[in-house]
Amino acid sequence: MPIHIYNSLSRKKEEFTSLNPKEIKMYVCGPTVYDEPHIGHARSAYIFDVIRRYLTYKGYKVKFVRNVTDVDDKIIDKARKELPNEDLNSAFKKVAKKYLASYHQALISLGIGVDQDKTLEPKASEYIPKMIKFIQGLIDRGAAYAAGGDVYFDITKAKNYGKLSNQSLEKIESGARIAPNENKRNPLDFALWKTAKENEPSWDSLWGKGRPGWHIECSVMSSDILGDQFDIHGGGIDLIFPHHENEIAQSEAAGEKFAKYWIHHGLLTINGQKMAKSLGNFITVQGFLDKYKNPDLLKLLFLSTHYSHPVDYTEEKIQEARQALERITILLEKISKQVSVKGSAKEINELKNKFIEAMDDDFNTPQALACIFELVNILNKNIENLEFIAQGKNSLLELSEILGLQWKNTASESISAEEKALIDKRNLAKRERNFSEADKLRKELEAKGIILEDTKSGTTWRRKL
Repeated sequence: MPIHIYNSLSRKKEEFTSLNPKEIKMYVCGPTVYDEPHIGHARSAYIFDVIRRYLTYKGYKVKFVRNVTDVDDKIIDKARKELPNEDLNSAFKKVAKKYLASYHQALISLGIGVDQDKTLEPKASEYIPKMIKFIQGLIDRGAAYAAGGDVYFDITKAKNYGKLSNQSLEKIESGARIAPNENKRNPLDFALWKTAKENEPSWDSLWGKGRPGWHIECSVMSSDILGDQFDIHGGGIDLIFPHHENEIAQSEAAGEKFAKYWIHHGLLTINGQKMAKSLGNFITVQGFLDKYKNPDLLKLLFLSTHYSHPVDYTEEKIQEARQALERITILLEKISKQVSVKGSAKEINELKNKFIEAMDDDFNTPQALACIFELVNILNKNIENLEFIAQGKNSLLELSEILGLQWKNTASESISAEEKALIDKRNLAKRERNFSEADKLRKELEAKGIILEDTKSGTTWRRKL
């Protein structure tokens, strides 16, 4: 069955055909590194990591690019606040390096690949000479103009501007304004190069000292690494306009075909509100992991909603994810106690096919996740059938790997001598049929986060998630 993707450009679901039958070229807008990464950043990175994993599973070689914006007003402002006594040119580099390291650590903690075998990660600061060359090419083509040390893209040279955001040029123009310090001819013209402000980081160019505008970096980096046309461009729905609209305009004006398919994900809210430090609901990736320990909880929340829809983070949903995670870890613990044998089962293969059908249908992770839990139910019902559960476990882990789920088995963690003594004491009380004492000790262990399970072969324990 072919993969179908909802293409934001055509606003319909299309059968996916790669430009190269064996390879997929994919570009995703990455972070602007000026603060600690939050769970909204995590959702974006995770969504495209799952898509990359699935395309790889389907047999494609995926060339995956995620850019880093390390030249930006927000980074410069943060440098002024964090390192007020340092030279700004040096300080903004330190700030960008610090928060890029935090972003990488967050991805590693979440189990999302950051190594160069999986992800190419160009930085804006490394591409400024090529941006200058690209901008000059637009000027030579009559699609851009220099004015007062700035360079602007001439929006009248863009074909079908507004086609990605599905807006008419007249509607966009009605809300556009020219700021007093801008030198552009048309309110919709956007900056490709901005003249340097006093004491701010800058680079030499044909138009004087300055730095690039935001939109230009993605056009330059994607074309340099992936060519003038590639398969998939991804990002958040908030980037459709103006960022991605402007990317298309400048890339096509430069003579490039640019991206064939556009994938945009919905945004994340906290209890129905936009996440913001001023509202006290700002949740960093590290803050989440410090509280809940297990990254699969966050991933299960994300997977339960289709990538194109918004997802609302609530404590109730995290508790639901915790219960789902416990079902998996309990099952894996039970299976680990069985003798592994080779086997096959038609029912398991049918579920695998349903999983693949769901992912082929615009990466429908809620349905794919439902297949995994249906498999869990079947395995629990057939736990004594060694041949059945042998293949079932392999299939469960295979499909989970596609979704980047690790199913950390907390039952394998060590326990203290005191905890072990309580477990032994409770087992003794149970053997002596002192059930009131056994129940009392069970509750005492539960208060310490240890769950006991009585099976035919004896009592097992696991830590509460």
